[in-house]
Amino acid sequence: PALCVPWPEYGSTLEDDIVSDTSSMFRRVLVSLATGNRDEGTFVDETLAQQDAQCLYEAGEKKWGTDEVQFMSILCTRNRCHLLRVFDVYRGIANKDITESIKSEMSGDLEDALLAVVKCMRNKPAYFAERLYKSMKGLGTDDSTLIRVMVSRSEIDMLYIRREFLSMYGKSLHSFIKGDCSGDYRKVLLRLCGGED
Repeated sequence: PALCVPWPEYGSTLEDDIVSDTSSMFRRVLVSLATGNRDEGTFVDETLAQQDAQCLYEAGEKKWGTDEVQFMSILCTRNRCHLLRVFDVYRGIANKDITESIKSEMSGDLEDALLAVVKCMRNKPAYFAERLYKSMKGLGTDDSTLIRVMVSRSEIDMLYIRREFLSMYGKSLHSFIKGDCSGDYRKVLLRLCGGED
């Protein structure tokens, strides 16, 4: 419902903005995610999980070309517990992880979006830890990603993101920020980080 209400600051709806700024299947994925149609329960229907895994296999690995709609409809609507079971069953059917299939069957923004969905379903803090790491590694900093993640997750799951970051990269998020940023910008980010691990 909130998707259809115009944003007071912008005079348009989120769906309007997604439709005007994106195209094709990527647009459909974003609209599907933005409408909030995902089942938020925890029930796993084993028969449906088997069917979903088989459906994903037949929509990608088993056929010439890819039926992106099948991937989108399953990955964007099923609950997290159910999808985790689907991913396990899928590995048994396809002899590869669902992320490998997405990478081999899709490309561009659609690939990125569906990989993000899978990673978030598996471990949301790890997904954000990876985003933070990639925003700061190498030369230059992806400030928009760094700021967006730090601000949006600071009062939600930053402690878990910090733990995942340390586990995944062997260095604390705090020290990574300290080494990558400077001045007041660094002070604000370190405050949002919440401490050294």
